[in-house]
Amino acid sequence: MAVSVADSQLPVAERARRRITWRLMPFLLLLYFLAYIDRTNVSVTALDMKKPLGGGGLGFNDYIIGTGAGIFFIGYFLLEIPGTLIVEKWSARKWIARIMISWGVIATLMGFIGEQWMSVLGDNVTQFYVLRFILGIAEAGFFPGIVVFLAHWFRYEDRAKAKANFMIGIPIASMIGVPLSQWIMSSITWGGYEGWRWVFILEGIPSVILGFITIFYLTDWPHEAKWLPEDEKQWITSELERERQEKLASGKDDLWQGLKEGLLNPKTLLLCMIYITIVTGFYGLTMFLPSIAEKMVPGTSPSDMLLKKYVIPAVPYVFGLVGMLWNSSHSDKTGERRWHTVWPLLFGAVTLSLSLLTASSVIFAFTFLCLTGIGVLAYLPVFWTWPSRFLAASAAAAAIGLINSFGNLGGYLGPKVVGWLSVRTGNYASGQWFLVGCILISGLLALMLKQQKKI
Repeated sequence: MAVSVADSQLPVAERARRRITWRLMPFLLLLYFLAYIDRTNVSVTALDMKKPLGGGGLGFNDYIIGTGAGIFFIGYFLLEIPGTLIVEKWSARKWIARIMISWGVIATLMGFIGEQWMSVLGDNVTQFYVLRFILGIAEAGFFPGIVVFLAHWFRYEDRAKAKANFMIGIPIASMIGVPLSQWIMSSITWGGYEGWRWVFILEGIPSVILGFITIFYLTDWPHEAKWLPEDEKQWITSELERERQEKLASGKDDLWQGLKEGLLNPKTLLLCMIYITIVTGFYGLTMFLPSIAEKMVPGTSPSDMLLKKYVIPAVPYVFGLVGMLWNSSHSDKTGERRWHTVWPLLFGAVTLSLSLLTASSVIFAFTFLCLTGIGVLAYLPVFWTWPSRFLAASAAAAAIGLINSFGNLGGYLGPKVVGWLSVRTGNYASGQWFLVGCILISGLLALMLKQQKKI
């Protein structure tokens, strides 16, 4: 980032923070944008994959879709902690590049389910499950790896905002990705392939391209950054070293000691329980929101089609984006973490309940769904400041990997339960009430977090 004359007059701390933010955050945001689209575009393609064989689909039902959407997280779970430690001890740049290239290839292959040459994996359902599982393995370590990587570049007091700037990839990917996927699915049928296939293909290829760019663009540590002026490099390096020494005052930064401390710390286990319950609620809703929108608005007029295909599945994430940015900024400004983690979760449980209770009115139900978007997203950047608050580098990396891997098992549970209940009951209401319970439990558990003075 070029620095203007006015910027050059700023204190070194302000110049360094600004330069690092503009160098890293837009690129990391783009990577997470692509990751999230490749992970969740099945929520849109499900609408056509459920069409019968011979009718452009695969004959899947909600249970198959929910299981396949969720099985991603089983693969994700298996390699999460090793991947996070690799980022801490080896190279974030190389590991993130490897992740992107491999997940982009697998995401693209999703567009060829049912093709004759794919039968080596089994029937259509088995192909779907296998590719989703491998996609989870391919992406494992990406999110917590980025969280660890940000700790290499941002001080603790700047981290919630930095993580928010990265994590807004979730709502932005949904705001843009859902309408984009809907458009591709309804408009592109090149080569005789159905639109849902092109969703996977066209949204998978960019990840491969960005993976190769990552190798040359990212820098692992500030002292290696040729783009950072010497005084700014010295400032951020000394700040992070001072922070590390304060946390290590009572012990050494040993890998195995860190693993033990990070994995067995009671605070880590509490964060695991908070995260698995909210992730169950979040992905159970996210993976079926386009299908829920179809049920909410059964009409086929142009306005109805606009509402259920583009507005209802996307707008809640606009609210989530605003809530995420405000909550993380306010948390950094005040230094308060506990209530900035708790209130969104309790708010999300209440508003999702109200959406169900007002289901007879599309306007009210949709309004409360939008507010739910705030609840299930605004807590996220603040939540991820907790591990690095009470643990040193290796311990924090291990804890982040454990929390994310264990928590993301909720990404398997949520869609699977919602899909199963949908098939059993013929509607999504019972599944959504299950999600309300999960989000509420996460908020109540978050009340047990204790704010502590900075060490």
